[in-house]
Amino acid sequence: MKKFLSVILAVAMMLTMVVAFAGCSGSGKTEDTTGGDTTAAASSDVADIKAKGKLVIGVTIYEPMNYKDDAGQWTGFDTEYAQAVCDKLGVDAEFVVIDWDNKFLELEAKTIDCIWNGMTITDEVTLNSSVTDAYVKNAQVVVTTADVKASYTTVADMTDLTFAAEAGSAGAEALDDAGMTYTAVSDQASALMEVASGSADACVIDLTMANAMTGEGTSYADLVQVEELNEEEYGIACRKDSDLTAEINKITDELMADGTMDKLAEKYELTLVK
Repeated sequence: MKKFLSVILAVAMMLTMVVAFAGCSGSGKTEDTTGGDTTAAASSDVADIKAKGKLVIGVTIYEPMNYKDDAGQWTGFDTEYAQAVCDKLGVDAEFVVIDWDNKFLELEAKTIDCIWNGMTITDEVTLNSSVTDAYVKNAQVVVTTADVKASYTTVADMTDLTFAAEAGSAGAEALDDAGMTYTAVSDQASALMEVASGSADACVIDLTMANAMTGEGTSYADLVQVEELNEEEYGIACRKDSDLTAEINKITDELMADGTMDKLAEKYELTLVK
């Protein structure tokens, strides 16, 4: 009798294991209480950002896009633009200074939610991130002293000069394309300082920064622009396949429609992409 009961129990246990295995090895869907099938929802960056109550934004010091005022507070076109988007998302904007050369590593590691810093849309950017619609026009421009400018008219004539450019920037890429050697520095402001101090003869930076920081009445009154190397557009980088990209695009359309973007462009003397 005991032997018979042992056999019955063993069979029952085997049947239980078969049923459990069948429940785990299906299509990956689970049946809900209403009788329908539901698939696990994809991870949402927007939901995560709203849950933590802040958008963490990777930036460098880059006037007029993101920089600090005399009180040490973040300001600039991209700063105010990001804050306006965050207001509509119902979250705070947190700006984090990053190493520009490692910006995509920061993005993938989720130490930041996006890169929002006058970032030129390039093949490298579109390969490594999900990019928003372009919003501001830009160009790469050579900046040097008035004395140097008097001796040169084009970049092709400047092969004997020493250049500086931000590592991983569109300016560095433009110099690479022109076959020019340069010293890589941490940000565009440092590239300007290299020229102002005499450590470099010239630098290549964004036109937006050159307009804001060089020439009469600026921080670098003795520095001048020589030549625009190309034409570009700025975009905001999110993680690959992130739903944040579409959300920023949607809110930007709203800010375009209500005049917010036009007011910011006029304040910071920039040209919008429309």
